[in-house]
Amino acid sequence: MPRENLNDILVFLAVAREKSFTRAAARLGVSQSALSHSIRDLEARLGLRLLTRTTRSVSTTEAGEELFQAVAPRIEEIDASVAALSDFRDKPAGAIRITATDHPIETVIWPKLRKVLPSYPDIKVEVTVDYGLSNIVEERYDIGVRFGDQVAKDMIAVRISPDIPMSIVGSPSYFSNRSVPKTPEDLLNQECITLRMTTTKALYAWELAKGKRAMQARVGGQLTFNTQPQMIRAALDGFGLAFVPEDSVIRHIQNGELQSVMKDWCPTWPGYHAYYPSRRQTSRAFSLVIDALKHRM
Repeated sequence: MPRENLNDILVFLAVAREKSFTRAAARLGVSQSALSHSIRDLEARLGLRLLTRTTRSVSTTEAGEELFQAVAPRIEEIDASVAALSDFRDKPAGAIRITATDHPIETVIWPKLRKVLPSYPDIKVEVTVDYGLSNIVEERYDIGVRFGDQVAKDMIAVRISPDIPMSIVGSPSYFSNRSVPKTPEDLLNQECITLRMTTTKALYAWELAKGKRAMQARVGGQLTFNTQPQMIRAALDGFGLAFVPEDSVIRHIQNGELQSVMKDWCPTWPGYHAYYPSRRQTSRAFSLVIDALKHRM
């Protein structure tokens, strides 16, 4: 294959992934005009339109999608093989990209990595907060982190935490002029601090369970956030009830800043798992990060 074809295909893959010439140009470190020129040259040589452009977005045509699905996995395999060459160095080296929500980053990922990374200065780790349940292959992350029951079956999953008890909490000031809820129905008369999901743009429905009975409580209130730390801060300030992992608020419960309610309705969720594609070729740096994150009983 002529070198210019390969370069233009790499440009095409970047635009197809980002769905934006602007973001692709920023990722590749080139101008948008150079990017557009490469795409036009590739389309001219193939005699096919690969991308559909509008004023707001870029999407692949049927031919473009077929090219993307055929070529992208092979380029990823090449990248992984090149990264694996770092194993021949005296010390592991390479870049590892991780996507997770803020809770596992704060309570699991960073506490474990901070003990290991000082010994391996050539390993670069990028951690991104994401509530959107991103496709880690399409977004080119090396590792994703989700609850165990959310991991796709075609992924390799490694448990990195114990199971996670949930808690509904409010401050003493909030309860000073309100009754304490005892059932999901009681939540309809409460101010609940809600979470906006990135992918669906919908409000998260609280997943509650008591014995064999499980339900989704569609709660509402004055405040909505898209990350948990802000929800906890609002609960501490007396603005309503928050439904969050218990370990993120246990200190506030113990010192009386928050009160836990409806404990019999708060479930325990499967622990966090780090996951990655089964076809991924692992480097020493990747294996070291996975081993550092692994949950040990």
